[in-house]
Amino acid sequence: MTKFPLKELLQIILYPALFLLTCWGIFFLDEVYHLQVSEWGISPRTVKGLKGILFSPLIHGNLDHILSNSLPVLILGSLIFYFYKPIAWASIIWMWLISGLWLWVGGRNNEDGTMYHIGASSLIYAFASFIFFSGVFRKRKQLMVISALVILLYGSITWAIFPFDLSISWEGHLSGLLAGLLVAYNYRKEGPQAQPFVWEEEDDDDDTPIDSTDDTSPEQEQSPPALDPFTITYTFVPKPPEKKDEL
Repeated sequence: MTKFPLKELLQIILYPALFLLTCWGIFFLDEVYHLQVSEWGISPRTVKGLKGILFSPLIHGNLDHILSNSLPVLILGSLIFYFYKPIAWASIIWMWLISGLWLWVGGRNNEDGTMYHIGASSLIYAFASFIFFSGVFRKRKQLMVISALVILLYGSITWAIFPFDLSISWEGHLSGLLAGLLVAYNYRKEGPQAQPFVWEEEDDDDDTPIDSTDDTSPEQEQSPPALDPFTITYTFVPKPPEKKDEL
């Protein structure tokens, strides 16, 4: 059984782990010093809320919030860096910016603009959507298995893109899902692609190899060789008259 290289494993989880380390560091600093970092979240359609496009995924409101987001970020982020390494950074940056911008445009807000959307859940939905649709668009078996695995593990989160629970940012979930779909479609021709199917040639020992350079048909090969032309000359010799016996 082939062992998974430790160095490759560390490279895959390095950046998702660094992202989570940053999130946890900000969370503990806010808990200790009461920095009110939630004001660095996205406040839709306000100038002050624009900075949240960059910083809102790093900010979490409480311990349950950051705990529920940590494992999905680590798993889904690692899957992207493993299966889509050539386009991982570009895809994640675009998903981060697009989901944040759409949330800023279409998210809920109070009349005084004091509602802030925070948390990495928009990225989680973007990552899950990207992995699922990337496998579908590429039609590669290995990637489609990963897509099915994502649905199995996180399919239930789809309900959170609807406004059933107004205590969560369902708009952030929806914007993340759409951003993942858009980025997956945009990069569908880059990164790993489906392998073209090649018909295997069957070996048959009874087959006789045919020389493709010989234009002679089998009928021509079996026909006798042509003879040189010749001439037959006929000479007419008249029959001599018969002699009659004299009496």
